[in-house]
Amino acid sequence: MDINSDDLLTFVTVVDSGSMSAAAVHLGQTTSGVSRALARLEEKLQTSLLTRTTRRMELTEEGQLFLDRARRILASLEEVEECIRMRRQQPAGRLSVDAASPFMLHCIVPHVAEFRALYPEIRLELTSNDRIADLIEHRTDIAIRIGTLNDSTLHARPLTSSPLHVLASPAYLARHGVPATPEELAGHALLGFAQYEQGNVWPLRHAAGDSMAIAPALAASSGETLRQLALAGEGITCLADFMTRADIAGGRLVPVLAACNTGYRQQIHAVYYRNTQLARRIGCFLEFLQQKL
Repeated sequence: MDINSDDLLTFVTVVDSGSMSAAAVHLGQTTSGVSRALARLEEKLQTSLLTRTTRRMELTEEGQLFLDRARRILASLEEVEECIRMRRQQPAGRLSVDAASPFMLHCIVPHVAEFRALYPEIRLELTSNDRIADLIEHRTDIAIRIGTLNDSTLHARPLTSSPLHVLASPAYLARHGVPATPEELAGHALLGFAQYEQGNVWPLRHAAGDSMAIAPALAASSGETLRQLALAGEGITCLADFMTRADIAGGRLVPVLAACNTGYRQQIHAVYYRNTQLARRIGCFLEFLQQKL
């Protein structure tokens, strides 16, 4: 049997991408080339790894078993590469970083060029996920998570904290008026999160307590989508300072009920599995990012 790392990478990429065409883009190959490579791998193994229909692909039982082993082998190869490169005292190799799209766009992307200039041999791979993802399943080295962390086997490093602002555009407030009390929000169009109830509890002091659960008239899964809706004058929302600071400074968004805001700060952590071979890459990135934050 003559299975090599390219075979493993092709198979894992097809599974992670969800289709032959998406895997081809990721690998820089043609769709037909990826299909032939997968067929050759199945021929070498003398078993079917994926069942294919016109709409989707599913792993066979043998495919799932092979996938788990393939991920481990590829991770081991990356560790060997890193170990050899560490002898030159220069962090190198792939580093996959996942963060919700607002944090990625406002806090990571603006600094990528500087990081790459400092560490040219680290190959950054950036993904945006607005849901908690399994780090091993998604081959993610570092995940940036905002808000309260659940208990887990991951290591967490606090990076910073960000206050929350209740905001609306000047155009919206001109049309609908400025609420004078938290209770008056009931008469306004509120923009909130879909499937993230914690994001719909706003840090407003009112007669019933120091926080207010709102029922959004329009909901979105991403804070960046809510920001764009607020800028477009669709309603009032509550978002982190790190993604709205420039909008407030430029007058594009206006704080609402600032006197009632409790000053609650949302915690931001980096989570990762402890891995000796990855430690230098992770450490370099987190120290750099923390300085920028």
